[in-house]
Amino acid sequence: MTHTILLTDYAWPNDSIERSTIEAAGMRLISGPSEPSSAEEVEALVRQHQPSAIMTCWAQVSAQAIVAAPALKIVARLGVGLDNIDVEAATTRGIWVTNVPDYCVEEVSDQAVGFALAWTRGIAFFDRQVRSGRWDPASAKLQRLAHLTCGIVGFGRIGRATARKLSAWGCRLLAHDPYFTADEDGVESVDLETLLSSSDIVIIHAPLTDTTHHLINRERLAVMKPGGLLVNVSRGGVVDTNAVIEALNTGNLSAVGLDVLETEPEVPAELRDHPGAMITPHVAFSSDVSLYELRKRAAEEVVRVLNGQMPKQPRNKPAAPATQAPTAQTN
Repeated sequence: MTHTILLTDYAWPNDSIERSTIEAAGMRLISGPSEPSSAEEVEALVRQHQPSAIMTCWAQVSAQAIVAAPALKIVARLGVGLDNIDVEAATTRGIWVTNVPDYCVEEVSDQAVGFALAWTRGIAFFDRQVRSGRWDPASAKLQRLAHLTCGIVGFGRIGRATARKLSAWGCRLLAHDPYFTADEDGVESVDLETLLSSSDIVIIHAPLTDTTHHLINRERLAVMKPGGLLVNVSRGGVVDTNAVIEALNTGNLSAVGLDVLETEPEVPAELRDHPGAMITPHVAFSSDVSLYELRKRAAEEVVRVLNGQMPKQPRNKPAAPATQAPTAQTN
């Protein structure tokens, strides 16, 4: 039997890497539109093509989509977060859920550090000023990064890479994470309130879960040092956008660096027009190297599972695995 793989959507020009990997394994790739379809449209694609595997970038893979494909063995995320996949439904039906957790560690941490440098050196602000016809160096209120405290919320792979890079500037580093409980390598482990109240720059690297939704809200923003910078390069829903706009308007925040928004691709006008807002269109993960690695590894994971092997990056423990996989992990 020839396996069919459904690629629901993709955030790059074409599906060439995924297609070459899958077709080289004697399998068939069906690609949806590059723009994410609605959950209902994905469900319709699944019913139409009856895939053995689903690969998804941003599109929602609902419980209904999972149920609609009796032969489904794996849902592979082209990315890190799993908030667009009904993992519980997949697990219940014995279907693997995988991701590529470490493909963009360098890129996302670079983006976080880039926002910090753009703020302390006024790069984004003065670029806008000069382009609008103003040349006013006397108005500069720049800062020395080495004299600031940077707090990192979420201290996994990417948070640690950000800390490593920021340490080169000599700033004080704080981190909050339920799994990080002891100081290490010049990073102090603190509770969230201490981090917020002590940091000039707060960088969010937390995943979006039920417990982290609006983790940074009106009350927590009020705890931050007045005039600081908030950076979010994780998931938009971790930060309450309306509360951020209020904090910018009151001056409690002087600036934000946002690669993600809970309303994306829509950007609230108050946020877009604020001089302290630095916004990029969810591209922190992206580079020539990271995209190749992401696409190749996600496709290889699908081929691996459909050939009866264990996934290398399982994110669940299926109740009744769809494949009778060997006990040893393949190299």
